[in-house]
Amino acid sequence: MDHFTYGALTPLLSFALSCAGCGAGLSCTARARVTSGVARTVWLLLGSVAIGGTGIWVMHFVAMLGFSVQGAQIRYDVSTTIASMLLAVAVVGVGLFLVHRPAGGTAALLTGGIVAGLGIAVMHYLGMAAMHVGVDIAYDPLLVVTSVVIAMAAATGALWLSARVRGAGAGAVATVVMGLAVSGMHYTGMAAMRITSYRLLGTPIEAPVTGLPATQFLVPLMGGIVVGTVALLIVAAAWPTAAEMEAQAEFDAWTERQRERQRSARRWPARPGYHV
Repeated sequence: MDHFTYGALTPLLSFALSCAGCGAGLSCTARARVTSGVARTVWLLLGSVAIGGTGIWVMHFVAMLGFSVQGAQIRYDVSTTIASMLLAVAVVGVGLFLVHRPAGGTAALLTGGIVAGLGIAVMHYLGMAAMHVGVDIAYDPLLVVTSVVIAMAAATGALWLSARVRGAGAGAVATVVMGLAVSGMHYTGMAAMRITSYRLLGTPIEAPVTGLPATQFLVPLMGGIVVGTVALLIVAAAWPTAAEMEAQAEFDAWTERQRERQRSARRWPARPGYHV
């Protein structure tokens, strides 16, 4: 069993994609903080897709491309793989909407972190279950628990950053921290894997009869999500920043107050000889 079949390529590429997804997501949540109504909902949904889809799910499966078992053919179950992707986006979305509520506070942050963290951990092991290798796989309970704890801590930290980070410098640091946390959770979960039927019992490896090879299913799917994330990054770069949107909102509010004062003055003109 080898987690680094292509050397440092898959860990570095998965980390870079995780940072890209998390960075795009933070850019969206920053704009969600200074908007309301439908616009706020749209930004949070885009942030959920960026963080959950690329920052977490794509990172997981790109790293999985470096996993191999000597003599085994690896295939991926389509429905289970897609379910893991939808789960990642959904749990991140739940966490973001909890934290970014007007009444959101510490309780919302902790609740969102636990829900998102547990969901991310389930996504990881669901993704592992989608992988058909032809051998029996078991997991070290201690490392599984450790990976779940890391997932909850990482999710809580990510949600906190999504509600607090301001400025390009802080956003860049937060992006790297989130990428490291997601990668740490993934490789901790991978370290928990134990192959029983092949390594310990010496039984021959049978080729999986279900699922599709990564090149036929997984790579095109991930490629589409990455292209979408890049498009989101381009849109975010062209869109006014959160600070610019906030300044514009303040200016619009000030302009509306001035107009209201003018309307009030026309309705209630000052009486002759009366001075304020």
